[in-house]
Amino acid sequence: MNALAVALPALVLGTAWSVHAVWMVRRLRTARRDPLTGLWTRDAFTRRARRLLRDRRAVVLLADVDHFKQVNDTHGHAAGDALLAATAARLAHAVGNGGTVGRLGGDEFAVVFIDRDHTAPERLDTLARVLARPVDGAPKVHTTVSLGWVRAADHHGEELPDLLRRADEAMYAAKRSSSSVRRARLGRLLASVAGRRPGRRGAA
Repeated sequence: MNALAVALPALVLGTAWSVHAVWMVRRLRTARRDPLTGLWTRDAFTRRARRLLRDRRAVVLLADVDHFKQVNDTHGHAAGDALLAATAARLAHAVGNGGTVGRLGGDEFAVVFIDRDHTAPERLDTLARVLARPVDGAPKVHTTVSLGWVRAADHHGEELPDLLRRADEAMYAAKRSSSSVRRARLGRLLASVAGRRPGRRGAA
């Protein structure tokens, strides 16, 4: 038996394992991505969000498409899918490489980004206007998107689920108001300190 005959089965086996490994990696990567929007799924988003929350400048944002059922009922599910895909793309573009975006399910999205220049309120006001633009190629398919957000530093020691809950409460407050963006209320300690700042009534 020559050397080639001995080496060939090992070479074939090694190639097969390499192909299988590449296939497994692709399957895993696909499983972590939402098939419609390409955003991270809940579990994949959570892992990345927790890493970002180690930075005190982190901001947690929830976004929910307003009147989404009405869009589906009026224009069809294909139009609704186009709206979700456009919303996802706009969120991802706004966050860039400095954050992470996930689709939590349905028409709800979650974002964590680092507010390095402390301009989150202005950035999110701009984002709300961008999200309200008509969908490219389907100008009749558009709606507003309600945003609720919270700074991690405002609620020291709270984990991602707590911050998402606060952002969720703020988001639904935005839906009930005339504003598309609402910030979560400060923690009791911070609110107390803010109330005692010089120049305010009752300052020490």
